[in-house]
Amino acid sequence: MEMFDVYPLYDVAIVRGKGSRVWDDKGNEYLDMYGGHAVISIGHTAPEYVEAIESQLSQIGFYSNSVVIKRQAELAGLMGRLTGKPDYNLFLVSTGAEANENALKLASFHTGRSKVVAFRGAFHGRTSLAVSATDNPAIVAPVNETENVVFLPFDDEQALREYFDAHGAEVAAVIVEGIQGVAGIRVASDGFLRAVRELCDRFGAVFVADSVQCGCGRTGRYFSHDWAGVDADIYTMAKGIGNGFPVAALAIAPHIKARHGMLGTTFGGSYLACAAAIAVAEVMLRDELTDNAARMGDYMLERLKEVPNVKELRGRGLMIGIEFPFDTAGMRRRLVYEERIFVGSAGKHTIRLLPALNIGKSEADRTVDALIKLASDREVTGL
Repeated sequence: MEMFDVYPLYDVAIVRGKGSRVWDDKGNEYLDMYGGHAVISIGHTAPEYVEAIESQLSQIGFYSNSVVIKRQAELAGLMGRLTGKPDYNLFLVSTGAEANENALKLASFHTGRSKVVAFRGAFHGRTSLAVSATDNPAIVAPVNETENVVFLPFDDEQALREYFDAHGAEVAAVIVEGIQGVAGIRVASDGFLRAVRELCDRFGAVFVADSVQCGCGRTGRYFSHDWAGVDADIYTMAKGIGNGFPVAALAIAPHIKARHGMLGTTFGGSYLACAAAIAVAEVMLRDELTDNAARMGDYMLERLKEVPNVKELRGRGLMIGIEFPFDTAGMRRRLVYEERIFVGSAGKHTIRLLPALNIGKSEADRTVDALIKLASDREVTGL
């Protein structure tokens, strides 16, 4: 049996990591400024993280959610402190797509409605309703197609108000990323997010804040939506909250009530998952990593102004998009194979930076210096 070939791959086999460094099977060291799609929040193999998982595994790794798992309550308490939303309730799952699936299902249960408002450029996952609310026809199979999802222009308050004025009584949920990651680090304006809150309140819809990539303190606030000064009804989380262990969650406002059997999961909230997420939360609180993300984001965004031939610089905190007027594939290859730096991409023209939240100036400077070098090279830019 061979692997199902759906991923374009760099010819690099990573076998070890520590902090923001990773090493391949030939001993080459790389700087990881992408964190495996914003997953690595407290650094590769952080000692507290490794110890927590090893200690838990030596006791018990898994049992079902049919018994009391005290570590779930411990994690819920920590997440209340981290997020600043201690009165919300936590539901644990395994992936971001699963979190969004359950959020939309819960919104439909709560409202008795079926219509979901999503936005152009959105990415909410690859499963069932999550992919139906994702603006990429190439990954939406015929079985996923539904008339229950409507796409509106992102960050367009007028279009949103016009839709609600015509159809607000049908809307179960509005699902929106505070910063669209896959679309190229597109930041929702504060006014737009406040309009979402206002309209959901007026028409009885549920505000789902997809914080899978733009949460976990990455933008300098725990949820990127917090910059707008509004509270969503449901926040979905994944990626950074487990630092590589598959952990995801919903933070659910207290006015949305649970009943037995309405949601469920096999692996969500397992002992190991909780151990990983608890370790991440404790390190984030102790080391004030949300604040570090804000400081280092400001530093990087200022330094990135030195990079030539940039069309647009976008982002908040350590969620940064650099758009160039040329195809960045060659730049990204040279960053990996020559500069030994991993970055991400969004489409052909935007490079994404999503490093661990505890990076310092040395990692930032090395990355910016490499970008200055390559963006000045006509063989790279074609300019």
